[in-house]
Parts: sequence; structure tokens; C-alpha cells
Amino acid sequence: MSPTPPNSSDAAATESFETSITSEPSDQAAPSESVTSAIDLAQVPAIEILGLYSTDLMTAAAVKLGLFEGTEQLRDLAEARILIEGLAGLITASAPMLGHHHAAPLRDGLRTLQLAFREASDIPDGPGEGPGEKYTGPVYG
Repeated sequence: MSPTPPNSSDAAATESFETSITSEPSDQAAPSESVTSAIDLAQVPAIEILGLYSTDLMTAAAVKLGLFEGTEQLRDLAEARILIEGLAGLITASAPMLGHHHAAPLRDGLRTLQLAFREASDIPDGPGEGPGEKYTGPVYG
């Protein structure tokens, strides 16, 4: 069943409508997928973007630390260190703009990962030398 054209009693409108749905695309190309994605992203508040990427970094670090069920054999502390370091830099740099309400849970998640890293390490880092601690200060259990 074909769509009903707007104002079906008008023959000219019907012909125009049918031509528009059956004709070849015009020279004006539709926005590319990347442009559409960029427009969608532009509508998301910066706080939500930082929260989303921080959460993704936390999840990736937790997987590298083997904290999820079934990921113990995937543990890679060198990779976890890089992710935690990047997360600490992101949170520390953005916290003043995020405000306490948004930054506090991110800081708590970061601290949890830093402590988990310390527990997983066979050779412990010195105080202030663990992943992200140059940004957050020493983390103690």
C-alpha cells in the first residue's frame, strides 16, 4: 500500500508527491552519517559526555583488572594502569567544571579501581606512584 499523499483531492499535489517518492535522488545529498552523528553529539551536554567516557574507561579498566566474572584470565595490569591513568587525568581536569554532584561518583569509581589495582599487583607501587596517583594523590585502603 503506498503512502497517502498530503491533500489527496489536489491532482497537482498528488503528482508532485508521487514524483518525489519515485524519482532519483537529487544533486543535494543527504547529510552523511558522520555529520548526522556530529549533530546528535552537539545536542548532548558536556557533563553527560564526560560521564559516559569516564564510565567506559572505568569499565575497560575493571575488565583489564579481571574484576568481572569470567575475566580473571584476561587480567592485564599494564593495560589497566594506562586506562586508570587516563581516567584520573580526565576526572581531575574536568572535576572543577563538573561540580561536586557529578564529580564525586567518578572520583569514587576511580579510587575503587586504584585500590583494586594495588590489590592485584604482585609488586606494589610506592605511595603516590600507583596509576593516576600523580593526579589524585596517594590512595590508601
